[in-house]
Amino acid sequence: MLNIGLLGCGRIGQVHARSVGQLDGVHVTAVADAMPDAANALASKIGADAREASALITSADVDAVVIGTPTDTHYDLIHQSAAAGKAIFCEKPVDMSADRIRDCQKVVTEAGVAFLTAFNRRFDPNFANLQQRLRAGEIGDVEIVSILSRDPSPPPVSYIKTSGGLFRDMMIHDFDMARFLLAEEPVQVFAVGSALVDPAIGEVGDVDTAAVTLTTASGKICQISNSRRATYGYDQRVEVHGSKGMLRAANMLENTVEVAGTTGFQTAPAQHFFLERYEAAYRNEMARFVEAVQTGSTPSPSIDDGLRAQMLADAAAKSLETGAPVAL
Repeated sequence: MLNIGLLGCGRIGQVHARSVGQLDGVHVTAVADAMPDAANALASKIGADAREASALITSADVDAVVIGTPTDTHYDLIHQSAAAGKAIFCEKPVDMSADRIRDCQKVVTEAGVAFLTAFNRRFDPNFANLQQRLRAGEIGDVEIVSILSRDPSPPPVSYIKTSGGLFRDMMIHDFDMARFLLAEEPVQVFAVGSALVDPAIGEVGDVDTAAVTLTTASGKICQISNSRRATYGYDQRVEVHGSKGMLRAANMLENTVEVAGTTGFQTAPAQHFFLERYEAAYRNEMARFVEAVQTGSTPSPSIDDGLRAQMLADAAAKSLETGAPVAL
C-alpha cells in the first residue's frame, strides 16, 4: 500500500484526493492545509488525519506527497519533501521563477526521489491517443501544431494579480502540450496579446487574449491561441498537420445528441468546467505517479518538463513586452 500525504485541501487538492480514492493499492494517510477547517473537513470525508505540513512531510507513514498548494509555497515544500526522501507529485507551475525551479531540480536529483509535474492534459485520453498515433507515424512528419484553449469566463482580477499572468498560469499547459506533440524543443517564441475580455485585467498588467507562435530548429511550427472567454463552454482543441495527413482532437460536449432541422445541425455545448472536462486526465496522471513510485520507474512529465514549460512562458512574456521574437 502506497501512503500519500496531501498538501493543500482546496479545489485541486480535493480532485487529487478523489483520484487517489479511485485507485487500488494507494490511499491518502494525511492532509494539511493553511486553513485548518479545510484540512479537517477533507480529512473527515476521506478517512485521513489532518496534520501540520511539516509533520506530514516527515511522517514515517507517508511515502509520497501531493503538492496542491499555492504556487508560491511549492519551492519550500519541494525542498522539505526531497530532504525527507518523499516522492513528489507537484501541481504546475512548479514555481514562477525558472531559476528557483532549477534549485528544486537540483535537490530532487540529489535526493533521488521521484517527481511528477502535474501537466494533466498529457493524460487526457483523447490527447494521449493523438500523441501515440503521431509518434507511430500515422500522418508522417509533423509540420504544424495548432492548440486552442479558451475558458468560459475569466477568473477574478484578485486572482490575476498573483497568478503570474496568462502565459504562466493558463498557457503553460499549452506550452507543455506543444512540446509533447512536437517532440522537438522550440528555439523561438513570438507572442501577441490584448485585454479584450475585461479591461480590469489590462489595468493590472495582464492580457486575456493571446496568440503565440513557437518554432523549432527544423522549422516545425506550433500556434497557440488562448482566451479567457468562450461563450459556448470550455474550448479545448488540438490539431496536428503532417506530411501524410492530419490528426485532430475535438471538444468534449455535454452530450452526443445531435438534432437536425430546417436551420441545419445542432449539437450540445462544450463541457463548461475544466474539472469535468479533465476528470479522466486527473485520475490517469495520479495512476501514472503511483505506478512510477511503486515500480521505481521515472515519472513523466518530470521536473525538467516543468522547467522547460516555464522557460517558454517567460519567453512569451518577454516577447509580448518587447514586440519581438525571443530566441531560446
